[in-house]
Amino acid sequence: MRDDTTPRTAPGWLRLLSPLALLLLWQAASAAGLLPPRILASPAQIAFTGWEMTRSGALPRGIAVSASRVAAGFGIALGLGVVLAVAAGLSRLGEMVLDPPLQMLKAMPFLGLLPLFILWFGIGEAPKVGLVALGAVFPIYLTLHSGIRAVDLRLVEAGRTLGLSWLARVRHIVLPGALPSLLVGIRYGLSIAWLSLVVGEQINADSGLGALISTARDFLQTDVIVVCLLVYAAMGLATDGLVRLLEAHALRWRPPLVAG
Repeated sequence: MRDDTTPRTAPGWLRLLSPLALLLLWQAASAAGLLPPRILASPAQIAFTGWEMTRSGALPRGIAVSASRVAAGFGIALGLGVVLAVAAGLSRLGEMVLDPPLQMLKAMPFLGLLPLFILWFGIGEAPKVGLVALGAVFPIYLTLHSGIRAVDLRLVEAGRTLGLSWLARVRHIVLPGALPSLLVGIRYGLSIAWLSLVVGEQINADSGLGALISTARDFLQTDVIVVCLLVYAAMGLATDGLVRLLEAHALRWRPPLVAG
């Protein structure tokens, strides 16, 4: 017997109706002159500008530069965050020494440190990469530290009983148990990394998506600005999707939440 109280799931294509309606309304407002290009370009103009920037090579070059900055900064954040989390999570002394200053730094608005980064490192690549690394390191540290602390102590004791060394227990029990938390931190850290890059590239950047935005801002080219912002969003979604694929592969040993 069919249960009429069970809520029906709407078809997936219905979720596209409201975004399409907004795009049509946006285009109509631009065509009617209610939304001038200096305020916001029309969707058609944005699509055309994106195609022209891609064909000229300006957009692919900007994407390559910005992606390299995120890769460098996030690589630093991942290595540093894992080392700090392991040191603080596995040692009471390490937690007493490392966790308080890290919590204090986390509470600071890290984007406000950009002027100091410029004074320390100049106006080249270092402050941009450093800002990305600083923003991404805290989610990685916090989630992995929490994951290490949440590992079942009975499993650790079982490993000790079986004769595993301290390093082997960390490698085969603690780190695999904390891996889901680390992957969550990586996803969150990547989103913060792209946000940090958007801000960092607005300061004296001569290449990358931020440089394109700065030049477009000076000439009131809202279509170029929107194209670059959409690319930032797409790159963030793409990197998040890659981590989700990695998560599905690395955690395939976990049983599903609901057995079907």
